[in-house]
Amino acid sequence: MENIPITDNHIHVDPFNGEGPLKVAEKFSRSGGKRMIIPNKPSWTFGEPFNFQKAIEQVLKYVDEINQNTDVKAHAVVGLHPAELSRLLESGKDLETAEKIIKEGLDYAQSLVLEGKAVAIGEIGRPHYEVSEEEWGLQNDIMVYSMELAREADCAVQLHTESSGEEQFKEFSLMAKKAGLKIYKLVKHFSGPYTDEKENFGLTPSLISTRDVISKGIKKSNYFLMETDYLDDLSRPGAVLGPKTVPRRTQEFLNKGLMSEEDAFKIHSDNVKRVYGIDDDF
Repeated sequence: MENIPITDNHIHVDPFNGEGPLKVAEKFSRSGGKRMIIPNKPSWTFGEPFNFQKAIEQVLKYVDEINQNTDVKAHAVVGLHPAELSRLLESGKDLETAEKIIKEGLDYAQSLVLEGKAVAIGEIGRPHYEVSEEEWGLQNDIMVYSMELAREADCAVQLHTESSGEEQFKEFSLMAKKAGLKIYKLVKHFSGPYTDEKENFGLTPSLISTRDVISKGIKKSNYFLMETDYLDDLSRPGAVLGPKTVPRRTQEFLNKGLMSEEDAFKIHSDNVKRVYGIDDDF
């Protein structure tokens, strides 16, 4: 496994509510991890709701800290979580004003990708909870707008959505086509084992790395990414999965013969390079 650049495709760090970038990266590294792809957390998590620029700039700072002080290679994903729109509306903003504010934040995220400071726009999408029909429609419009920004920047998009199966994957693929985005650059974060292209319609699934999901996914295809969605929140220890999970799960599957070294290299190197254009020197 030494030559495999084990990658957690969606892992958070949070010095305000958790252990922070260096401790999380060290745990990941000690378990065999090589690369972390880190989305910014929402603005309210550090006590400044709607300060989207600061939320985004925080993750750039954390990525730099990890790259300068550990053996882990870290890359930033920048954007506005769909719950940011929900909270703007709850605060009294009308739909038009809220849309303008969110799009301005996404424009800023795109500018950082264009400057080479981030590798993708995300996590963006739509809520995993019920909202009004009007908000649902606007969330979908903003998803397409984000994909258009990604097309212009030729970068990937990390999607946060409700629990999704074939029906939703097909819907997302049609959104990508509408936006002109290469479909494989649309990454479904927290995906189930939808690794067959007939199920995912060309999207890249980022599998939540439980034994069950990885076991089902690898039986069909090795075209997927692996993630923990670790929250780094001391009030919720281990949520969602701990930072050691992806390296340990990969090693476990290799040891049991459930995944070949070729599979592991494809998942953690080739697929990452295809989606993000990342080719780190380890």
